[in-house]
Amino acid sequence: MLAATFLCTAVFAGDTLRVLTWPGYADADLVKVFEQRTGSRVEVTLIDTDDALWEKISTHQAQDFDVFAVNTAELQRYVSRELVLPINTAALPNLATQLPRFRDLKAIPGIVHGSSVYAIPYTYAEMGLIYDRKQVTDAPDSITALWDPRYRGKVLAYNSGTHNFSLAMQSLGKKTPFRLTPQDWPAAVDQLIALRRNALSFYTHPDESVELFLRQGAALMLANYGTQQLQLLKQAGADVGYVIPKEGALAWLDCWTITRGARNKALAEAWINYMLEKEAGQALVVRQGLANTTSPAPTQRPTDQLIWLEPVENVERRELLWERIVSGYRASRVLLP
Repeated sequence: MLAATFLCTAVFAGDTLRVLTWPGYADADLVKVFEQRTGSRVEVTLIDTDDALWEKISTHQAQDFDVFAVNTAELQRYVSRELVLPINTAALPNLATQLPRFRDLKAIPGIVHGSSVYAIPYTYAEMGLIYDRKQVTDAPDSITALWDPRYRGKVLAYNSGTHNFSLAMQSLGKKTPFRLTPQDWPAAVDQLIALRRNALSFYTHPDESVELFLRQGAALMLANYGTQQLQLLKQAGADVGYVIPKEGALAWLDCWTITRGARNKALAEAWINYMLEKEAGQALVVRQGLANTTSPAPTQRPTDQLIWLEPVENVERRELLWERIVSGYRASRVLLP
């Protein structure tokens, strides 16, 4: 191991790895260890929305990054636009440490195209419901609780058209909420207008959701970041509960992938391999309240109730219509061309 460390240091000495990722995925102490092992320097840039990630990688800014974290559903448009490179799995011995469900890459939709692997699973979370035990005496058992008149003006929701249209279709009983047909749009828009009327506010990132939940006295929240938000709220002293609704919970699986413009692909692969080590995985669990792909989740999660995100029929249309809904448009105007 010592000889291998010296070899890595010699190969990558003086190189810079540019990482684009989410808060909590590349903490400073983990970065420092990687730098010491490889002799490289790591520059970390943080993003907090899928849209921000897409803007950076799909524009001229893509040349500024080598490796980034993205969920499997979003990954598809990066692959189709040829913005990412195949990964040499032979350079990742730590793949052997992953749980069986994540080692079978071909079984995870969107990761393998042809014979090429484009992403390596890293962390995941389901979108459960967080509720204030003082205001909600009986734990909600359905996603439709977000529309319950009892919580009018007390619901905190995630600010994303892509996810919210899937949520709306799930609440209406559609088993495949990622592919809206022309007939589905009016009902989905009506449902999201109803959600807007029930909502206290909308959030984007975990810290913001905690601040809003506590300061504005929310009773119920769709937890886009799942147990990460639950942990943050408990650390802040909130008396909250967490449930996965009976319809199942939309869930995201974040992976590491390499940009087409990576300066040093081997160094990017070394980073991905390092992120599968025990220390990085435990940091996700202990610090972020997230699950990793190398050890069992700290709490038993009914994984058969997780509905992994899939590519949607039209991201741009979902986001445009959501902007109109949040702006207060009537249903008749939301669907105008």
